[in-house]
Amino acid sequence: MFGSLLSLLCFLVMAPSMNSWSAAADVITCSGTVTMRYRSDKISITDFGGVGDGRTVNTLAFRAAIYRIEHLRRRGGTLLYIPPGVYLTESFNLTSHMTLYLAKGAVIRATQNTWNWPLIAPLPSYGRGRELPGGRYLSFIHADGVRDVVITGENGTIDGQGDVWWNMWRQKTLQFTRPNLIEFMHSRHIIITNVIFQNSPFWNIHPVYCSNVVIRNVTILAPYDSPNTDGIDPDSSSNVCIEDSYISTGDDLVAVKSGWDEYGIAFGRPSSDITIRRITGSSPFAGIAIGSESSGGVENVLAENINLYNMGIGIHVKTNTGRGGVIRNITVSDVYMENARMGIKISGNVGDHPDDKFNPNALPIVTGIRINQVWGVKVQQPGLIHGIKNSPFTGICLSNISLNGVAGLRTTPWQCSDVSGGAQRVTPWPCSELISTDGGGSCAIPF
Repeated sequence: MFGSLLSLLCFLVMAPSMNSWSAAADVITCSGTVTMRYRSDKISITDFGGVGDGRTVNTLAFRAAIYRIEHLRRRGGTLLYIPPGVYLTESFNLTSHMTLYLAKGAVIRATQNTWNWPLIAPLPSYGRGRELPGGRYLSFIHADGVRDVVITGENGTIDGQGDVWWNMWRQKTLQFTRPNLIEFMHSRHIIITNVIFQNSPFWNIHPVYCSNVVIRNVTILAPYDSPNTDGIDPDSSSNVCIEDSYISTGDDLVAVKSGWDEYGIAFGRPSSDITIRRITGSSPFAGIAIGSESSGGVENVLAENINLYNMGIGIHVKTNTGRGGVIRNITVSDVYMENARMGIKISGNVGDHPDDKFNPNALPIVTGIRINQVWGVKVQQPGLIHGIKNSPFTGICLSNISLNGVAGLRTTPWQCSDVSGGAQRVTPWPCSELISTDGGGSCAIPF
């Protein structure tokens, strides 16, 4: 249909079977979490009337193409090819066993008809929209209950045109929670790679209630002042790999979540086995964040080889009274940060509540946080660790950390309360609650 060149390109991109964790030139990847499938069946959006002139609305073309993929069910699935051009469209849903492939120069751009944007129910682990009570606007590209889905290409762009939504947020005229750019719900075996995401109305990439997800080699862009434009938010999901990507947004670059207060506690699905590596970016908020919505629990997170510039906070673990949930076995290592308001923050008084029905006695447990090999320059305050009086944070272990201040400015010292753990080779020296350790006991980490 597109000639031998596209067939060869698709084979080169899709054919490798990655059945195990692999290393190439000593670069470890976790892309074996999901196998990349080759699709022998290929269709183009132009076959369904798609026009990439930046003016024609292509909603019917996208929906017709995906309807064909869903109902014809070709063996091995189908690749939907988006050729160069700007394809304006309203929101649409993906289906199982498909690849959305954006050629170089291809742009899938959201319309700005907020008055006609579809609504869906709130997430059960949140109980309401994240911003406002009631439902929420459907994500621009949405999928629920799918498996074996790939979004990839030659660094084409998915553009949410979020400025109209940001202005509604600033002017307080929103009626419901803004749409994410991409959301997968109740889905598994998802790969997102080699695509640029920009100007999301709200969170950019949101896998929720998912498993076996790989997000790698992506670029995520939004203005520094764009509200709540988190980069990647794995939420009540397991076996998620995020690596080799550049993120510059108006909120947390990567934030691991698992539900909000009583709703997240009742839903009871944690985020677990999350790997984040080789991420570079900037944001007025956090680089690597855990929470603050963490009521289902967060465990077994590894973040390593992170480079952060012009940050609010480099590493942020955040929860609150009423959240409940257990945050444990979090390891962050090999982080460089430059020009940050704060280097490390682990706090039990961050984030709001969905309503007044939360249980104030639902105290989160935070234990086993290991932060190692962190170097920072122009960091105004090295760190703050504030646990909760009736639920102190334990096993907070810091090693080989140097967070240098801004020349000519007085550096704010570490602040700590309701915390226990250990520290070794940390500059400036942290609070007395973190005793000097040789790496034994509850802080058995390599120094």
